[in-house]
Amino acid sequence: MWGICSRAMVKVGMAKPCGLMKPNHLVKPVSATRVAGRYLTHQQGLPRLPVPPLQQTCERYIMALEPIVEADELKYTKELVQEFQKAGGVGERLQKSLEKRARNTENWLSEWWVQVAYLEYRMPVVVHSSPGLVLPRMNFSNKQGQIRFAAKLIAGVLDFKMMIDNESLPVEYLGGKPLCMNQYYEVLSSCRIPGLKRDSVVNHAKSSPPPKHIVVVHNFQFFMLDVYNSDGTPLTVDQLSVQLERICSSSIPTSNVEPVGILTTQHRDSWGKAYANLIKDKTNKESVSAIQRSIFTLCLDGAIPGASDEMYRSSAAVQMLHGGGTQWNSGNRWFDKTLQFIVGEDGTCGANYEHAPAEGPPIVALIDHVVEYTRKPETVQPPMVPLPSPKKLHFNITPEIKKDIEEAKQSMNILAQDLDMRVIVFDHFGKNVPKAHKMSPDAFIQIALQLAYYRMYRRCCATYESASLRMFRLGRTDTIRSASNASAAFVKAFDDPSKQNAQKVDLMEKAVKAHRSYTNMAISGQAIDRHLLGLKMQALDEKLSMPDIFNDTAYAKALHYQLSTSQVPSKTDCVMCFGPVVTNGYGVCYNPMNNHINFAVSSFNTCEETNAAHLAQAMENALLDMRTLLEQTPRAKL
Repeated sequence: MWGICSRAMVKVGMAKPCGLMKPNHLVKPVSATRVAGRYLTHQQGLPRLPVPPLQQTCERYIMALEPIVEADELKYTKELVQEFQKAGGVGERLQKSLEKRARNTENWLSEWWVQVAYLEYRMPVVVHSSPGLVLPRMNFSNKQGQIRFAAKLIAGVLDFKMMIDNESLPVEYLGGKPLCMNQYYEVLSSCRIPGLKRDSVVNHAKSSPPPKHIVVVHNFQFFMLDVYNSDGTPLTVDQLSVQLERICSSSIPTSNVEPVGILTTQHRDSWGKAYANLIKDKTNKESVSAIQRSIFTLCLDGAIPGASDEMYRSSAAVQMLHGGGTQWNSGNRWFDKTLQFIVGEDGTCGANYEHAPAEGPPIVALIDHVVEYTRKPETVQPPMVPLPSPKKLHFNITPEIKKDIEEAKQSMNILAQDLDMRVIVFDHFGKNVPKAHKMSPDAFIQIALQLAYYRMYRRCCATYESASLRMFRLGRTDTIRSASNASAAFVKAFDDPSKQNAQKVDLMEKAVKAHRSYTNMAISGQAIDRHLLGLKMQALDEKLSMPDIFNDTAYAKALHYQLSTSQVPSKTDCVMCFGPVVTNGYGVCYNPMNNHINFAVSSFNTCEETNAAHLAQAMENALLDMRTLLEQTPRAKL
């Protein structure tokens, strides 16, 4: 969720990755047997994404601006909005065109969204777009343990893939309504392909025959590993362990190996040019094609920088997000691959995913399944049959490619040094406290974040929280705007000694309810951001001059998300992480468990006014102070 340093995305109203489920605790799978083989029927039964009424969006847009823009600026914007929505005006014309598009397409937004938010976005996918996911540290600390765990992980992914292939994935429900399952069919065997001006995504899962291999990266060297036997059965954990051992023993560290994977960390225009050059060579083209077609990539990492227990998760998050720079593991990746699992020799494990094909929920569901699978007691496995050796993928490095690799290394190291990442475990309470006070945990955390930010900067800022549109066919995300008039009133009153505690609790309840209400509006397709984007895209499509409301400074301010946030609930005690979407902003991702909350907070070191550790500490203080206020203020209705 989102989201990404998406200057381009911010322009279109994109923020952070993930687009996670709101509210996730209501998402219930049904038994798999009921839906076997009925994926298409299920999808066709879902409603289409609605186009909200124009007047409703215009009114809600003004309300969203109130806490974040000055009064005189707002007065000017109100005039522009009045002009835009008047009868017979340009707004009405665009609205009608958009409604027509909605009648004639499966989803009026999804194609535009993927193009504008991802494929035309030219910043590197690393940090700016692709989220990382950190798993709890696994209990191994040597090569043998790494190989064994990685073998179980592969087997776990293949087990999940079987449900996708059989169309027997349990349909998820939100508040009794079925959700679109399409994204689950997009994450395996797919890859982003760089272009000179716009990228594309290729999904090989539906090709004939579908891919039967994964790609393993070890010491910057790539290997194609078939994960199915000739009879179509998946390799056993023992067989996979043998194959991974073969890969490790034939890819010892060597100074003459060029980390070709580092090219995928480049600015997309630079990578597009380097890519065209790279695949001119037949061997290179075949190797790249094998990576792109693979079911997923497995990165077997070397050591990571030593870190204290307190900083271990932050250090692990950096590995998942960008690999730590060239002296660590940034070259041991192929960042265009939709799904990369990362297994370190010291038990550091997680994933990185390219955001264009999917939001967080399918990734998290897959990872939850894999982690549970790796914990199962091992069964007795059939006797081993000899297997062909994994195939090493070779690259011919010309002086020009070598130059591209050197440039990519330099840029990657600058980016790695710029990102400040803090992962904290808030262990004072989790979902239990807000629930005890009959408040939504997500809304409670978001209002605490508003308080933390206000205490640091004495102002409110545009805040993005991703909301899932999966109630609709091919639905992706919309924006929950967490900075509201109600949250602004609460944060301004909280530290005011002239205000009574009962009054503060009342304002807290109103802020939480307002957030809840916006969330419900967003997941039912009635939020403002994607609708405004749709009207803007329609104007571009019709080659009209851009309506003034989209050139207004208030619109730019509304899309300058200094807080880009996502709730990523998971059964596993993990945390997702991503970079800020603006240079002077923060990326905040959290996984609320029953008795604790995992937070990942990011900022850029080059920005003097932001500091990830300070925001993380302010967040902790805000949560504790809000709990204290509730406990010290007995109220009949609580």
